[in-house]
Amino acid sequence: MTTTVAFIGLGVMGFPMAGYLSRAGYRVQIYNRTDSRASEWLETYAGEAFSTPAKAASGAEFVFACVGNDEDLRQVTTGSDGAFHGMASGSVFVDHTTASANVARELAAAAAELGIGFLDAPVSGGQAGAENGALTIMVGGDEANYQRVTPLLQSYARALNLMGPVGSGQLCKMVNQVCIAGLVQGLSEGLHFARAAGLDPEQVVEVISKGAAQSWQMENRYKTMLAGDYEHGFAVDWMRKDLGIVLDEAQRNGALLPVTALVDQFYSEVQALGGGRWDTSSLFARLTNLRDFE
Repeated sequence: MTTTVAFIGLGVMGFPMAGYLSRAGYRVQIYNRTDSRASEWLETYAGEAFSTPAKAASGAEFVFACVGNDEDLRQVTTGSDGAFHGMASGSVFVDHTTASANVARELAAAAAELGIGFLDAPVSGGQAGAENGALTIMVGGDEANYQRVTPLLQSYARALNLMGPVGSGQLCKMVNQVCIAGLVQGLSEGLHFARAAGLDPEQVVEVISKGAAQSWQMENRYKTMLAGDYEHGFAVDWMRKDLGIVLDEAQRNGALLPVTALVDQFYSEVQALGGGRWDTSSLFARLTNLRDFE
């Protein structure tokens, strides 16, 4: 018997992720706030669209969500037409949203009262990772539910790990964003310094990328940074949302994140330049704006 799943949220990440589930042979029931996006998905993949999260979740053994933030997540789960109202006892909700650990714990408690399992499972790899089925998924929750959903997650994951109890996936994603913020700022400053010193930045990267300075950001972003091309990738607005979650959590747990706080401030300056939808590598644009080498 074919397993029925639901997917809520067909943004740049959710659209291809739901597609991989459909191509893997699962019966996929979708919901998206914008009907036209759901119609676009149905032109490419097999499935059925529903008018509310609750209706999409009805009859599904697993319900996946990938929405914008904590409030969006609450709306599609415990809201008046939320998925929890359509889910049966014994089903599992898997949240791919990058959200707070607090909302994960809150919703897990609400799900438990209904006999529903809950996993927080934020992803890393960006739009390209979602489209290529090569995401890294960090999961928080119960081992039994994790084992049940693992075969489904593997349809679009390159790597996945259970990090601990509910909330642990979100905390791990926060670490991911802290590291990315520092790396991108370091790369931006390095390229900026190379230009100021009269070096050929591309030649510099060709050399240092073979050594300890190498990173995914360097390999995949230095050319577009030097070209001033930021119309791709993970948007600054979303990164600031994520770093806000990180800094709030650090207030609670006492972690000291001076570089992260500074980079968050720099991203606010990129937003002021009109770059809210630019890729996060646009930290380089801020430096270029402060000193134009052309």
